[in-house]
Amino acid sequence: MKSGLIVLSVVILIVVGWLFSSFTPHQAASANRSAVSPNIIYIYADDMGYAELGCYGQQKIRTPNLDQLAREGIRFTQHYTSMPVCAPARCMLLTGKHSGHSYIRGNYEMGGFADSLEGGQMPLYPGAFTLGRMLQQSGYKTACIGKWGMGMANTTGNPNEQGFDYFYGYLDQKQAHNFYPTHLWENGKPDRLNNPFIDVHRKLTPETATPEAFAYYRGKDYAIDKMAQKAQAFVRQNKNAPFFLYLPFTVPHVSLQAPEVAVKEYIGKFDDRPYLGGQGYASTPYPRATYAGMITYMDKQIGQLMQLLKDLKIDDNTIVMFSSDNGATFNGGVEAAYFNSVGGLRGLKMDVYEGGIREPMLARWPGKIKAGQVTDHVSVQYDLLATLAELVGYKQPFTTDGISFLPTLLGQSTAQKQHPFLYWEYPEKGGQLAVRMGNWKAVKTNVRKNRTGPWELYDLGGDVSERTNLAAQHPDLIQQVNAIVAREHRPTHVNEWEIVTPKTAVVGTN
Repeated sequence: MKSGLIVLSVVILIVVGWLFSSFTPHQAASANRSAVSPNIIYIYADDMGYAELGCYGQQKIRTPNLDQLAREGIRFTQHYTSMPVCAPARCMLLTGKHSGHSYIRGNYEMGGFADSLEGGQMPLYPGAFTLGRMLQQSGYKTACIGKWGMGMANTTGNPNEQGFDYFYGYLDQKQAHNFYPTHLWENGKPDRLNNPFIDVHRKLTPETATPEAFAYYRGKDYAIDKMAQKAQAFVRQNKNAPFFLYLPFTVPHVSLQAPEVAVKEYIGKFDDRPYLGGQGYASTPYPRATYAGMITYMDKQIGQLMQLLKDLKIDDNTIVMFSSDNGATFNGGVEAAYFNSVGGLRGLKMDVYEGGIREPMLARWPGKIKAGQVTDHVSVQYDLLATLAELVGYKQPFTTDGISFLPTLLGQSTAQKQHPFLYWEYPEKGGQLAVRMGNWKAVKTNVRKNRTGPWELYDLGGDVSERTNLAAQHPDLIQQVNAIVAREHRPTHVNEWEIVTPKTAVVGTN
């Protein structure tokens, strides 16, 4: 009997050993990874309105690859940015804090537009707990490729010291006004491009608007091409291990600049008239065609990245998400009304009305996220830290204002927790506050001039365009909103950002 058991044990060991030997190291790693550590790609557009994708109702701009991503995954209809402008939205996305708690709450500019004056924005503080840092601690290789906006390489905001193994792109948002820069940054060092210095804020007049004058705003190396190439290289280099790619493209933020091939797709389709720089940023003979061309061109780069995942056979083990940092812009030759960029919502970039903060949000993960889903789950970008922490099984304690929306992604709606409220505290454009509770949305503007001024109150369930102010009928809700502001606001370290409890007068603002 014993000898029989010994023989059986030996046979089992041989079979098990053969099974393990039949796996290559990569296969074994992939089999182990697929359950707990998918690759993560988060694509972040810049100033893209809620309705500028075909899958959100856009009629004039083609976005076939993002529309396909929506068909093959899930589309959110009530997803919000944390702030209606660039730098603070990025800070809150990466750190999981809302604007009453975030370290960066506005576009605090340092330096100037010239290369010699490049100074970036307010640097993120040392050792901040970011998405990148959390995923590094979870065994991920991390990259940020695109626009950073939270400090130069010689500051504490250096992305390589804030959770990203690799960085390529714009460190300074002001430099990102030009899609043909003299350089981008790669791990703290300038990567020189084949472009002359271009002053994109130089205006033209009807007399000087010649083809040669417009050509001044075009270079040879297009920043989006460089970002897309670096993104694909990062994916190829890390295909055998878990990676996180944060890809904050700079489209469709002005200036209106795109390769000729991109603009030609739309020339003649719109009643286009030259833009001569009257609202800032680069002049262009075809502003509408250029704007549409920029979005379609970015969509093509995303399509190529999605194809690469298939070619490398890591598509099924990669979750891809797409959103934008704030609503469509109002300057630089962009015509949001012409493109119905915010789909009838009120407001644009720099507004806490829905048009400034409600964003497209798509997610795709074959076999995990059911195709063709649409959700009205109310979520916000400061939820992403909690979502990815749950996704990878991160167990260390951390502080966040977010709630994981992973259950919604995986079709587990009964397990999805809901926000009791969403909070916005925006110190620019006169100072603005907003609170969403269920379908109720409270908004206060001109807070700098009158902190005790009246709230507006809208029922988004029947008034998504925020036209009918119901504040007078619901004083109880206004009391709740005031209590939320008093509880959620923490004093900021920058005087210009303090609009809720200012201790001193803010010089130079109104």
